[in-house]
Amino acid sequence: MIYRCPLCQQALSKEDKTWCCPANHRFDCAKEGYVNLLPVQKKKSNDPGDNKEMMFARREFLNKGYYQVLSDKVNQLANEYAQDARFGVDIGCGEGYYSNRLVESLPEGFSLYGVDISKSALKYAAKRYPKISFSVASAFDMPFPDQSFDFMLRIYAPSLDKELKRVIKPGGILITVCAGPRHHYALKELIYDNPKEHTQESSQIDGFELIHQQRIEQQLALTDAADISHFLQMTPYNWKLTEENKLALAKSGLSCELDFKVEVFRAL
Repeated sequence: MIYRCPLCQQALSKEDKTWCCPANHRFDCAKEGYVNLLPVQKKKSNDPGDNKEMMFARREFLNKGYYQVLSDKVNQLANEYAQDARFGVDIGCGEGYYSNRLVESLPEGFSLYGVDISKSALKYAAKRYPKISFSVASAFDMPFPDQSFDFMLRIYAPSLDKELKRVIKPGGILITVCAGPRHHYALKELIYDNPKEHTQESSQIDGFELIHQQRIEQQLALTDAADISHFLQMTPYNWKLTEENKLALAKSGLSCELDFKVEVFRAL
């Protein structure tokens, strides 16, 4: 498997620690091991994606195992529906928590690529999980040739249907995770007068058929102030909570619903 150039779409080949294409576009590997395939002209900001503080909070929270039930379910479904897969990509892989646990659960011979727009996240991921090939890139324009993968994972990452279809092989498996109806509902109740549930409807992805869907529900109970702070920084509601809200939660503890909608698709 090789990367393709994000500028001219020709194949990249590796020379020492640099990826280059026939047009002589060159991309150096970072000392941590990842390659930055997000050219400056395609960035929408100087440092897109999660910053160091957000990445650190998510890393610390996930490493405590609070979302392991989701990771375990993803791994179970991958082994059930994609046990013969050889090349996979984790879209929006972040600091690599789910990526690493997935690789460890699948048979030998499976190669995983991780893509994320956050350089801060991939610095940590590449250094800690050298078995996985990480690249800084956009999920809307992934640096891979057509039909590269027979397995894809997408957890909360926005993407384009046509780009998912482009990089997956016919018959390939895509596992997606998004918020179920009651996900983080207790936080919504602190912020909104009339909080609304997320949709229960099945997702539709053009070029894929839905072959499995389920919800994972449990109650998250946090008492440690640091864990509560890390959790809040992970959520999209962190900016809407007042400082009084956050201090109160740190003192009293936090009980919050976890509700994940997990879906398995097959590429047509």
